[in-house]
Amino acid sequence: MRRDYFELDVTNVDWVAEDGDPRKPNVEIEFTGDAEELRDRLTDHEGDLLDASETDAGFRLTDDVDDPGATGVVSVTNRITGDFVFELNEDADDVLRFVRAARRYGESTDDGEGRYRVEILVDGEQLAVYEKSTFLVYSADGDLLRGHSLIPSGVEL
Repeated sequence: MRRDYFELDVTNVDWVAEDGDPRKPNVEIEFTGDAEELRDRLTDHEGDLLDASETDAGFRLTDDVDDPGATGVVSVTNRITGDFVFELNEDADDVLRFVRAARRYGESTDDGEGRYRVEILVDGEQLAVYEKSTFLVYSADGDLLRGHSLIPSGVEL
């Protein structure tokens, strides 16, 4: 699937810069390609949609993290098979701002419902919703950037 078939929109992150009340960051990913292809990638071998524990989300920088114009690739993978479900290009500043908001939200609550929410839409119709707590950020060389990642306490990588 082509990366330009996806559009990512993040909400509930501005409160961090404004020192406002914590709100769970929401990631909405709109897909405009072949719906069946995406559905196939988001299902298990029995045809059921993958749940949150069966997916991983991350960001791989294509530039140095300190570069003001840094970009990278957001990816969602099937945790069971390791296969990429999809990828899309994003600005590093936007992704890192999202991670900071998710971290701060997680520090402010103990509801156990995840630190951020991902909604995957196909032509405006909701396909899947995931409550997630982990988001790994990697350098252009493939090294895990722990300080920029969202890793819940007690999780060892």
